[in-house]
Amino acid sequence: MANLLRPATWGLFSWRGYCSRGTQGRLSAGFVEALKAIVGSPHVSTAAVVREQHGHDESMHMCQPPDAVVWPQNVEQVSQLAALCYGQGVPIIPFGTGSGLEGGVCAVQGGVCVNLIRMDRILELNPEDFSVVVEPGVTRKALNTHLRDCGLWFPVDPGADASLCGMAATGASGTNSVRYGTMRDNVLNLEVVLPGGRQLHTAGRGRRFWKSAAGYNLTGLFVGSEGTLGLITAATLRLHPVPEATVAATCAFPTVQAAVDSTVHILQAAVPVARIEFLDEVMMDACNRHSKLNCYVAPTLFLEFHGSEQALAEQVQRTEEVIRHNGGSHFSWAKEAEERSRLWAARHNAWYASLALWPGCKGYSTDVCVPISRLSEILVQTKEDLEAWRLTGSASLPRAPGAGRGGAGAAALSFGPPGTVVGHVGDGNFHCILLVDPEDPEELLRAQAFAEQLGRSGRSGRRGGAAGRGARGEGAPAERPFRLPPRRALALHGTCTGEHGIGLGKRQLLLEEVGVVGMETMRQLKATLDPRGLMNPGKVL
Repeated sequence: MANLLRPATWGLFSWRGYCSRGTQGRLSAGFVEALKAIVGSPHVSTAAVVREQHGHDESMHMCQPPDAVVWPQNVEQVSQLAALCYGQGVPIIPFGTGSGLEGGVCAVQGGVCVNLIRMDRILELNPEDFSVVVEPGVTRKALNTHLRDCGLWFPVDPGADASLCGMAATGASGTNSVRYGTMRDNVLNLEVVLPGGRQLHTAGRGRRFWKSAAGYNLTGLFVGSEGTLGLITAATLRLHPVPEATVAATCAFPTVQAAVDSTVHILQAAVPVARIEFLDEVMMDACNRHSKLNCYVAPTLFLEFHGSEQALAEQVQRTEEVIRHNGGSHFSWAKEAEERSRLWAARHNAWYASLALWPGCKGYSTDVCVPISRLSEILVQTKEDLEAWRLTGSASLPRAPGAGRGGAGAAALSFGPPGTVVGHVGDGNFHCILLVDPEDPEELLRAQAFAEQLGRSGRSGRRGGAAGRGARGEGAPAERPFRLPPRRALALHGTCTGEHGIGLGKRQLLLEEVGVVGMETMRQLKATLDPRGLMNPGKVL
């Protein structure tokens, strides 16, 4: 049985239709029957279309389907599946909603995809302790709908309606992290099925304390482990009171520098802002078009404040003073829930708004985070480099009627979008969304070169090989070395990924970020928990 599977190659391809058919082995009929005996025949599939649906996420990584997909209904079935697969040398790939952006669900060695979405119960709610226990199929929207009448909510919001245990596995964050923290700050306990089938409760069975000094932090070990150490089958999460009042706002700035300076100054003024998001002028125009907004087309901040009516008045006043001092204008306040929802829906749909700029293009999203003091430097430089490289070509982009008013930023759009920039700038995290033509090999090479250079601090920006030769756009300055966002991020004491994770594409960057000893320590932990290397192989390390 150990020879049931053959390794598969992986990489970046222009669209998901390029599945690695024929490169992976097939499970024996006896093994498939054993899977059915555990979860039932209706909950096992080896159909090609189902396997392909589970061989990719939202990234541009090549679709690599598993050999079988199973849908367990409880933790006992997950334990039995893990024991069966591990005993037979079959890789195990956890699957939630498939909304990741780093190829974390690609079955690079085939194996069994364990789709946990049908384990969707809210097991326990403790309002007095501000905690809840959820199974892996519960999404953040479903949880907040369930909590609607008890005055509590779960604030971690990555945009997509992701599964909460999947969010824990990837260390997700999002728009509210500047006020409420990331998944690492809001997971109290995890139930994990280890390779081989044993069940682990990382903080002890049933425990939901907010702090502890007892032993190693096993919960923190599994948050962000991306399915490489075990399958998360339940999560105990920290809840927060719903704020008494909420107000959102947008404001435009003459430059990227002014918008980022305002962000830093707002935080330095100790304003407890709940959300503070940056959109460059290209992204703002895209959101106007896609979500039918009418915002001024310029570098823009989206903000939100939570608190009592009196506290909000003070926060808004101090924020306005900071913004006006930095040249901000075109304030628009949204106090009603419907207005706020429309605004944040537009922000959450920024990915799709970018793709809609050029129908037929595919998107590639980078993800870096730097200390807040270096945010202005990296954002301004990245914006200049994106415009120089012209990663989406130079064709004109016609303006849609009523797409928004504009100044200098709007005029620049007539040359075609060089990629968009959007970010959770309140904690130093931002994304570049690159639009690439899947029929243009040179453009794909430029995008890949951008990705390959994501975090190499302190080296020359010029690289050899095909990717290096095709990397520079026609208008890129030749007289200065090029250092892309994650390259800059590491050089500025930041990280190559603020929230998307390592997955397939950032393993080399992880080495450069944590160093040889750091990687050796991680490999030792992996070898201890997964000595056969069968848990989501090919990811992170």
